[in-house]
Amino acid sequence: MAEVEIGIYKSARQAYGFDDIAIVPSRRTRDPEDVDISWQLDAYRFELPLMASAMDGVVSPATAIEIGQLGGLGVLNLEGLWTRYDDPMALFDEIRELDNDKATARMQQMYLEPIKLELVTQRIKEMKAAGITTSASVTPQRTNWMATAIAEAELDILVIQGTVVSAEHVSKTVEPLNLKKFIREFEIPTIVGGCASYQAALHLMRTGAVGVLVGVGPGNACTTRGVLGIGVPQATAIADVAGARMRHLDETGVYVHVIADGGMSRGGDIAKAIACGADAVMIGSPLSSAIEAPARGFHWGMATFHPTLPRGARVKTEIRGSLKEILLGPANENDGRMNLFGALRTSMAICGYETLKEFQKAEVMLAPSLQTEGKQLQRAQGVGMGH
Repeated sequence: MAEVEIGIYKSARQAYGFDDIAIVPSRRTRDPEDVDISWQLDAYRFELPLMASAMDGVVSPATAIEIGQLGGLGVLNLEGLWTRYDDPMALFDEIRELDNDKATARMQQMYLEPIKLELVTQRIKEMKAAGITTSASVTPQRTNWMATAIAEAELDILVIQGTVVSAEHVSKTVEPLNLKKFIREFEIPTIVGGCASYQAALHLMRTGAVGVLVGVGPGNACTTRGVLGIGVPQATAIADVAGARMRHLDETGVYVHVIADGGMSRGGDIAKAIACGADAVMIGSPLSSAIEAPARGFHWGMATFHPTLPRGARVKTEIRGSLKEILLGPANENDGRMNLFGALRTSMAICGYETLKEFQKAEVMLAPSLQTEGKQLQRAQGVGMGH
């Protein structure tokens, strides 16, 4: 790909986000009822290509159960409030009422409470008792310490997650997690991330992970791009990682799933993520708008409460409807924030694709005017696409 000269010393590739591209309809259309949006990960099949972000304001054991019953996969944060407190609901009530200038400092205090391994096991068992496929997230720093408790609870799918996770972490002070050794010896299928480049993704795939999370800083509550200056717009990041998936498949015969993580607020964003090469999506802020969400209309990222360098903000998302309405409809809004997977199904049908893997081959084009062309009245009135 051609590079742009930033200066005499530095050149750079052009990268694109979801708002920069459009999906091009093909010569064929089909009925939405004939479209299959199911997703198979390892031995587990899901009716929706959905992972709910491992964020305390989004996923509790109860919401993970409901998301599982609706066809998705809820990921519980095993380093969050649910494993630090026996009953954290009073803390969620307090977080909703905090002034913006006090929210981060107070949340840092809440997350100083130590993680309790007995709660790690208990929360997983609560989810398993409902008969759903269970998933939970840990950071690389705590993976080895928590591994026994996770295995004893018989978790189905583990997510090792951080702002950026590499297959080659170097440290002069502590023994880093050997990701390849851990994944190959651990009996639970493991997803790793985030990453945002071809080479980083390829190395993560070579660890034996069943899936890779794509996204550095695109989330609504994330401030990583401002605090650290790092990140890659999601459309380009997903396409690059999908390229790594194909090389890994050619080399090994093993298909590693690409999961777009963050930056998706509307059904059209989810459709674009799949069209760029994702197998599934991980979303947080849209689900925080559900009546059932623990924080009821508030959302914050996993790094919001970092004790020395927070890289997230508590944001208000408002209550829009039930989890079922947000995921499957019916929609009572016209801005694409409800019935997210009905929108994916309809987008695939209009473009003539029957399965997610077929939709990954859809034509996309650069379309900087896609969100604004002919929408003057909507923008002026703050409705629809101007909302």
